[in-house]
Amino acid sequence: MLGWGRITGVHGSMINASEIKRTPLTPVLGAEIHEVDLSQPVTDAAVQQINKALSEYGVLLFRGQDITPAQHIDFSRKFGEIDIHVLNEYQFPDHPEVFVISNVVESGKHIGAYGGATHFHSDLSYNPEPSLGSLFLCRECPPEGGQTEFAGMFAAYEALPEDRKQWLLQQRGVHDYVYHYENFLTHRKPLTDEQKSRLASTPHPAVRTHPVSGRHAIYVSEALTSHFEGMDIEEGRKIVKEISEFATQPQFTYRHEWRVGDLVFWDNRSTMHRVHPFDGEKYRRVMHRTTVKGDKPFLI
Repeated sequence: MLGWGRITGVHGSMINASEIKRTPLTPVLGAEIHEVDLSQPVTDAAVQQINKALSEYGVLLFRGQDITPAQHIDFSRKFGEIDIHVLNEYQFPDHPEVFVISNVVESGKHIGAYGGATHFHSDLSYNPEPSLGSLFLCRECPPEGGQTEFAGMFAAYEALPEDRKQWLLQQRGVHDYVYHYENFLTHRKPLTDEQKSRLASTPHPAVRTHPVSGRHAIYVSEALTSHFEGMDIEEGRKIVKEISEFATQPQFTYRHEWRVGDLVFWDNRSTMHRVHPFDGEKYRRVMHRTTVKGDKPFLI
């Protein structure tokens, strides 16, 4: 397991924009970024190039990152203000910006949110101004299972039949974390009344315009979109599931096999993701996530 010091053999000093190299992970989604050590300062020019790559590829992989929670936070802040998750019992000690996802139990208590979301979703889509992106760092991972699968909503939208595309452009999906929690996360302890009071449902365009690339992306997920605004809930749920199943076909997805030290930065404006199950009785999984605040979804 990596510690929190500097990795030898990776470029040190300031990261220059000209040094950033990338390799696509699939034809439609994801890229690995090479020769970047996030324990070192990152120039504004490099941040601009990473931000552009994020808008183009949706998922960016940085391997071999031996960074502290503070360094994780510092890099995340290059892209915007960090959102503090409502489940405050799973914040990293002394660093509330870091949300811990883990099956590990210490002193009779889970150290992180456990039994992650196995249905596709976009982080914090239930907020009026949902997340720009999430930066997910692998601290420990099982030798089998526990992968994260991503789906590219640009490619999925472009592949929709024209009649469904035109219909979806007219819709607003209602995103609801309480609905999600009470239907998909029943293995966790119930939300408190105080937590629920901060979690009002929010309607968003079912197709959103990416603020950087200008491309259209489906913004509907089975896990967090409870229904369509103004439509019968049961009928809307059927269409939500239909759209989600279409958008998460293999040709639109990338499944990431984690290694310790992997940091994956994904764009919540143009991708969905889910975790694959693993044997939590046999293996440990410890992941740290920061979430960058975004802006209000729009469609033009």
